[in-house]
Amino acid sequence: MSVMPAATAAWIDRRDALDAWLAGVPADAALGVDTEFMRRNTFYPQLALLQLGWNGRYALVDPLAFDIGDALRPRLAGGAAPTVMHSAGEDLEALAPLLPEGPGTLFDTQIAAAFVGMGLGVSYRALVAALVGVELDKGETRSDWLQRPLTDSQRLYATLDVVYLEPLHEQLAARLAERGRSAWHAEDCERLKRRADAREGDPQPQRGFRTAADWPRAQQALLRRILQWRDRSARTLDRPRSWLLEDALAMSLAQNPPLSLAELEQRSRGQRALRSAQRAELFELLAPAPDAAELATTAAIPAPVLGPAKKALAAMKETVDRLALELDLPAGLLCPRKVLEEYVTTGEWPDFLEGWRRGVLYDRLGGLLPDASP
Repeated sequence: MSVMPAATAAWIDRRDALDAWLAGVPADAALGVDTEFMRRNTFYPQLALLQLGWNGRYALVDPLAFDIGDALRPRLAGGAAPTVMHSAGEDLEALAPLLPEGPGTLFDTQIAAAFVGMGLGVSYRALVAALVGVELDKGETRSDWLQRPLTDSQRLYATLDVVYLEPLHEQLAARLAERGRSAWHAEDCERLKRRADAREGDPQPQRGFRTAADWPRAQQALLRRILQWRDRSARTLDRPRSWLLEDALAMSLAQNPPLSLAELEQRSRGQRALRSAQRAELFELLAPAPDAAELATTAAIPAPVLGPAKKALAAMKETVDRLALELDLPAGLLCPRKVLEEYVTTGEWPDFLEGWRRGVLYDRLGGLLPDASP
């Protein structure tokens, strides 16, 4: 294993310097990109640093010094040249205000590693060690990236996060092509971009509250209404959802709505972002009972998988595991268990299994639904 080398990068805190650096990158070149961000007291991640790398040239771009979006969009959002990132989900969220639809063509090295048999969720550090033979230090993982100036250690750490994206991309792209998985990988990268651009939030957030599966539909609909309000308010105020309403309080309000604003105030003490204006808005929101239209559009919270459904789930899981082994894919990449649970309980083909997964799994799983069992 090689020792971690030194790496230097240009510090860019002016628009003209960023324009000049990007002008030196060919239009068809794969550009390595990473970010550092902070997410302590906000809903949205705060972009603190942007790292760029191509052909031995590296840049650390300071988004606190100037608006970097206008310079980045022409290079990243347009064209077919790949933007190479590792585990890009949170980075894409941090970049969303600048690149709402993400880079034009994303190549995620973590997703690629899963498709070529290297495991699910492999870290950048582990991937560099396996493919490049270099051991990276992760000592600045919990660093304060909003401080200025950054330390030499922070700059080195941030630079190394893009130094090896080029060799990783070259090796992984070749392995994907050898296995005939390039199109599958590209599809999953597009899926990741869409998920990061989910600016409206989950339309059915109550489905994640499995303990409320046996509630009356009216209470489930009211819980959905509360959770959607919490999400909208958190985005507007740029504060964590739990600062407005903790999960337990949201469930309590859905089960037993307050009879007065004073009661709501008493029950919601301690919620750091819930001020008088938000309390009044929430109280008004809780007042009307769900009508027929709201009930009809509220998806039922999935019930525990029991009886014939449990048997069907086991058969599906066995089928997925067997097929994943044949394809040399992680079973969690092919079809996570929670997606199978959704399919078994609803009988509707999950959105997650559209695309290449539908062609692989539809015929194999469809006959295993409880009502299709002999």
